[in-house]
Amino acid sequence: MIANEGVEIRSIADFAERSYLDYSMYVILDRALPHLADGLKPVQRRIIYAMSELGLKSTSKYKKSARTVGDVLGKFHPHGDQSCYEAMVLLAQPFSYRYPLIDGQGNWGSLDDPKSFAAMRYTEAKLSKYAQILLSELGEGTVDWQLNFDGTLQEPCLLPARLPNMLLNGASGIAVGMATDIPPHNMAEVVAACVYILENDEVTTADVLNFIQGPDYPTGGQIITSKDEITEIYRLGRGSIKVRAKVVKEKQQLVITELPYQVSASKVMLQIAEQMRAKKLPMLADIRDESDHETPIRIALVQRSNRVDQDELLSHLFASTDLEKSYRVNLNVIDLKRSPKVKGILQILNDWVGYRIITVTKRLNFHLDKINARLHILEGLLIAYLNIDEIIHIIRHEDEPKKVLMARFKLTEIQADAILDTKLRHLSRLEEETIRAEQDKLQEEKERLQNILSSKSNLKSFVKKEIKADAKLFADARRSEIKEASQAKILTHQAKNIPVEPVTIVLSKKGWVRVAKGHDIDPAGLSYKAGDGCGQVVLGRSDCPVVFLEKGGRSYTLYSDQLPSARGQGEPLSKHFALNPGDEFVDILMQPTATKTLLLSNLGYGFVTDIASLVTRGRKGKHILSLSKGAQALRPIIITNPESNKVAIATNVGRLLIFDFSELPQLTKGKGNKLISIPKAAFEKEEEFVVAAICFAVDEVLEVVSGKRIMVIRGDILDGYSGNRAQRGKFLPRGFRRVDAFSIRSPATKDEPID
Repeated sequence: MIANEGVEIRSIADFAERSYLDYSMYVILDRALPHLADGLKPVQRRIIYAMSELGLKSTSKYKKSARTVGDVLGKFHPHGDQSCYEAMVLLAQPFSYRYPLIDGQGNWGSLDDPKSFAAMRYTEAKLSKYAQILLSELGEGTVDWQLNFDGTLQEPCLLPARLPNMLLNGASGIAVGMATDIPPHNMAEVVAACVYILENDEVTTADVLNFIQGPDYPTGGQIITSKDEITEIYRLGRGSIKVRAKVVKEKQQLVITELPYQVSASKVMLQIAEQMRAKKLPMLADIRDESDHETPIRIALVQRSNRVDQDELLSHLFASTDLEKSYRVNLNVIDLKRSPKVKGILQILNDWVGYRIITVTKRLNFHLDKINARLHILEGLLIAYLNIDEIIHIIRHEDEPKKVLMARFKLTEIQADAILDTKLRHLSRLEEETIRAEQDKLQEEKERLQNILSSKSNLKSFVKKEIKADAKLFADARRSEIKEASQAKILTHQAKNIPVEPVTIVLSKKGWVRVAKGHDIDPAGLSYKAGDGCGQVVLGRSDCPVVFLEKGGRSYTLYSDQLPSARGQGEPLSKHFALNPGDEFVDILMQPTATKTLLLSNLGYGFVTDIASLVTRGRKGKHILSLSKGAQALRPIIITNPESNKVAIATNVGRLLIFDFSELPQLTKGKGNKLISIPKAAFEKEEEFVVAAICFAVDEVLEVVSGKRIMVIRGDILDGYSGNRAQRGKFLPRGFRRVDAFSIRSPATKDEPID
């Protein structure tokens, strides 16, 4: 194919790939990631610069935010006004930024709801005092400049930050294929680390971390990550930091005074209140919000008695609410070579110190050039004042006085222009003294600058002095306490101090559950919804977990104090568990956690476990019994007699097998071992499957229940059906092959007939 003149022919695949790569690099470099030099993203840098151009210094009056946003969009950043305003709001929120760059007036959001800020037409803003750290050297030859989007204005590529703002305020952002999460830090600690780097040639990460303890969040809280973990995070540049709320223990209440970064107080209160409604926190009597202007965060948790273990309660709240949060650390930045890279804390500080030295060098050279230029002009002016009469004569009588002056006194063009531009009132003889005084002052300043620039150590000392002076103005005490703590744990049911009493759990046919006190209730006489009725009933004690076993082999757990009273119609299990359509429960267990039970499937596989293995916390339950295709769980066999040493298992065709209990495997979950052999083809056709099983002691009498008839299995009869686990078993006599259930009883005093 021949392309038309000026038209490039490219494949769609090549064009799409190149376009996506270009877009990706744009998002990475010009939108989402901060630059190591000033710690700002492009939109933030443009907001700060636009405000400085509007004259909105910290000493100026406030101006409408809409004016600032308009200037930013119209001159430098042609994107959405709302996204630009949100970026501006973030720079002004003292609970979002450790050292805010904007001083806002009006509703700029709250700690409880950072997104509740007023529209830009209502709020007003100006730069904060700290913003001068980024702007004060802007016009001193320190940074490169670039054209704005339409080529009509100049904007700085970077801001000449006098302090490492990227670490001080942190940053977060999501680009294409990468993200950044940089936590804020304390200024005094970061500056101390920078000073140490300037004073020493060989510095390690451990040296730096002698000064930087860890992140320092604007809302405080307690960092509980260990020092070893923090060291590793800062060495690699990525990891996770755990932060807990600060809680004050009082006589009969806990008072939350600080929350983790970006955690809403109302959300935390809602989480705790929901647990109280669900009876998961019976030791709490009330939760109160006592916050005001003087104490922005004060949440009081009132206990029912002073006997409550406050440490256990706090551990539970940390584990189950946002009172403890993990924050990802990913020190991914645009470095000085304008490429994204994850860096360790030492590399970041080294790079920034290097950038600061370069910036100061540029600034000093800029001032040195200005001094040299002024000295050059003063030299010419001094010649003029010493020869004032001749110069006036030349100016009055020559057609081209500039050329004559340059030739007569060997002046440069710049010097000649300065003489010709001098006003008549300055042609006093007294000006000679002024010029010489200015020359002496400038020469002194020139020598000072040359002395700083002539030596690397002098330059570092000068940079160090400036950094320490800036830190003295803005540094403050650490807000986030670093305190190692044990891992938070969900409060156990036993720790809730619930009174132990007999209870009855009732599950209706349609899956509605409730609890009644005592064992003497009539489940059938309870009130049910239309079309519903009594399903399963279990008697137990209030201190035992209520385990629901689903036919698919999953177990789910509740406690009696979480269930509604039997006076009502209950509530559906789907409120507590994440169930699928068609899920059915084969049994409800309510036994002490140490109780042994036999789990088995209708295919004839099973194992022994304890109730503790079935207990779970999550809504999704716990997969306990693995099942083959087409198989399902049967009712578990509770082993009430610790002396049980025999297992009886029967199939629907009347085969019975009795084997030693010791042959059963003891597992916490899985498929188990084969208990009785069933032909695969017969099972798949639903011709044969397990219908009943039981565990019993050798001195107990086993009974096979078949309709109204009962067959006693003992003595020689028991021996006849005994064998090894996984055998086929033997047929029961005709008339007993439909096994409805097994039962056991104590030995009889005399022989009984079969029926």
